[in-house]
Amino acid sequence: MTAITIDGPSGAGKSTIAKKLANRLGYEYLDTGAMYRYITLYLINNKIDLTNKDLVCKLIQKNGTLKDEFKLLDSETNMDIRSKQVTRNVSLVSSYDCVRTFLVELQREISDNTDIVLDGRDIGSVVLPNAEFKFYLTASEQERARRRHLQYKDSSSDTYEEILKDIIRRDAYDMNREISPLVIPKNATIIDSTDLTIKETIDKMLGCILGENNAI
Repeated sequence: MTAITIDGPSGAGKSTIAKKLANRLGYEYLDTGAMYRYITLYLINNKIDLTNKDLVCKLIQKNGTLKDEFKLLDSETNMDIRSKQVTRNVSLVSSYDCVRTFLVELQREISDNTDIVLDGRDIGSVVLPNAEFKFYLTASEQERARRRHLQYKDSSSDTYEEILKDIIRRDAYDMNREISPLVIPKNATIIDSTDLTIKETIDKMLGCILGENNAI
């Protein structure tokens, strides 16, 4: 079985690229960022104080069915996890060791018996450090803000400046958190997509995976 990991900062296009790459290769795809968003939404819906780490951990450890609930995610729930409230709190929730331990175990379990592409912030460094192919996908802060503003312009009133400010805040938080900070994984190929199209980015990855002359 082959695992391909894609790490990188917020707004770098990891999920979009990972989905399309998995489709090109005929692999499964796991959006680990969505898993952290779902946990955050679950806590918000249960009116949990997100700053109370002990309470958050207690709730997650007590819920024996939470793993099964990931299998029931639908398009409506998927829209909910992209809400502004979830986006602004997911970095805090994902910094808790109990949350990361819970999800890392689940991510490894899912990846165990299939060819898969995973994206996130600690996939190649923590979740699957021995993955066959590891990528670090990035882009300038300004380009990431531009893409996100374009993506959500019909569903959010946030300005480009507000989104840029939030991306800078999230970068600092993710890179400096104590548990599993965002880093460039060992032996990862760095791809800066600031001036690349989605197709060009995927072609670069396929060139690394299959060889320049065998990219599909």
